[in-house]
Amino acid sequence: MRRVASGLTALAAVVALGACTPAASREAATPQAEFLVFYDFGKQRQAEAAVERAGGTTISADTRLGYLMAAGSGSGFEEAVGADPAIAGVSPDRRIGYATSRPAAEAAARPATDAAARRAAFPDEKAFTKTKGEPLAGRQWDMRMIGADRAHAKAPGTRQVLVGVIDTGVDGKHPDIAPNFNRELSRNFVTDKPKDEYGETLDGPCEASGCKDAVDVDDDGHGTHVASTIASPLNGLGIAGVAPGVQIVNLRAGQDSGFFFLKPSLDALTYAGDIGVDVVNMSYFVDPWLFNCASNKSDTRKQQLEQQGIITGMQRALDYARQRGVTLVSALGNGSTDLGRPQVDKQSPGYPKGDEKERQVDNSCINVPAESNGVISVSALGPSGRKAVYSDYGNEQTDLSAPGGDVLDGQGTQATRSILAAAPERVLRAAGRIDAKGEPKGADVVKDCTGGTCSYYQYLEGTSMASPHAAGVAAILVSRFGKPGKGGLDLDPATVEQLLYKTAAQKACPTPRKYVYKVFGQTETQECEGTQADNGFYGHGIVDAWKAATVEP
Repeated sequence: MRRVASGLTALAAVVALGACTPAASREAATPQAEFLVFYDFGKQRQAEAAVERAGGTTISADTRLGYLMAAGSGSGFEEAVGADPAIAGVSPDRRIGYATSRPAAEAAARPATDAAARRAAFPDEKAFTKTKGEPLAGRQWDMRMIGADRAHAKAPGTRQVLVGVIDTGVDGKHPDIAPNFNRELSRNFVTDKPKDEYGETLDGPCEASGCKDAVDVDDDGHGTHVASTIASPLNGLGIAGVAPGVQIVNLRAGQDSGFFFLKPSLDALTYAGDIGVDVVNMSYFVDPWLFNCASNKSDTRKQQLEQQGIITGMQRALDYARQRGVTLVSALGNGSTDLGRPQVDKQSPGYPKGDEKERQVDNSCINVPAESNGVISVSALGPSGRKAVYSDYGNEQTDLSAPGGDVLDGQGTQATRSILAAAPERVLRAAGRIDAKGEPKGADVVKDCTGGTCSYYQYLEGTSMASPHAAGVAAILVSRFGKPGKGGLDLDPATVEQLLYKTAAQKACPTPRKYVYKVFGQTETQECEGTQADNGFYGHGIVDAWKAATVEP
């Protein structure tokens, strides 16, 4: 999702996550499209009849979540189907989200192996070389902030705990992920799309037969970074994750391009519930609506039905998973926005490009899945402990906070203020971040060849990087207090949530509460509301792996 505060040129340049989209004036390549038609439970036959009356065809039905996959054509198909009282929402099966992270700003123009560049990028280099633990542990300020470095020896987590990564995929062959990667249970719910419906490049040429990547492939890198933060093992290579003893299950729902479609997201959540996944991390947000409003008067009926479908469908899938023991953790968003006080939305619908309009919104309009029921939403912090400048916030919306990185948290900009985690070599090569000899081209990429095995790591920042820290701490709690169940261990998500709040390190709002960020010569003011025990910047507090490893039930 592209969440950028309007009217702040300098800030927008720092936090924008924009992606190119086709012009609205062009016609789609095919006249018929597929839709997810959500119906009231028990009204499947009425929904099928509504699709038929509208000139469409029912392709399949998912009775677990109460929706039909239907094909229809013509500009009035959604409105015609949605006119039936049995229909709860109609959403096109198109891209609905975007992975919320961004590469760390380059702190040096020359490779990190150059001495001068290293001094510029890593002013505290001595600290890196003296820190105990995995070879790159000295660069993991995030793990020290939440006590994960100490928790590793006490409670690293158990392989009976499964953490699902709903993302762009996971590089299951990465040397610092492979030992904890569960290939057998991993699934790819996505078929790559070389071009979008307007004929513009989306995912690019397919690398695999049938455009279906293997379950251990991540052509974007976002999901691999998330998985590494959660559970890179203690194996003498690179880094260690928050819970280095648990297993990672790839539940791929994101395209190579970083975008997400609604149906793979629903499929990933229901599958997680069915196989006994304990925790899922969701570091993406719903598009094309910055705020999803069920009945905004300025929206057309078609637009209302689309938003109703997203809200209803995702909530049903989240409920399905949570009722089956899945603790749901989500990134809060990167728009520097107070989600409790939205007023004007000038960016929606953000797809296709050119369809944006200005509309009034209020707190009834929600950010999905961060504001969906039953989801633990996480804001991002920089290395000083302040809320990151880009991180969304809100007294009702922020449940917890965790390190997400902030290159601006200090003098100048430094890549090392972001989060270091595993990166697929092929992605770095494709992006030009390593040279022909395999050497990093900048301070945002690190190569580790300890023991003769070389692997790559990348600094990224975003609430996408914060939420996996919380997911890792949740995995520690399930490892300690879970009982035998489907998939290994089982612990009620409500109990996990309570324990996360109990073990979090409370942090009060800054003084003054209206915190002023300085961004390239400009300022941005964000106001923190609430008490030390629960506020809009930090929620119930900063996740604490050490307390999770030592707390009594």
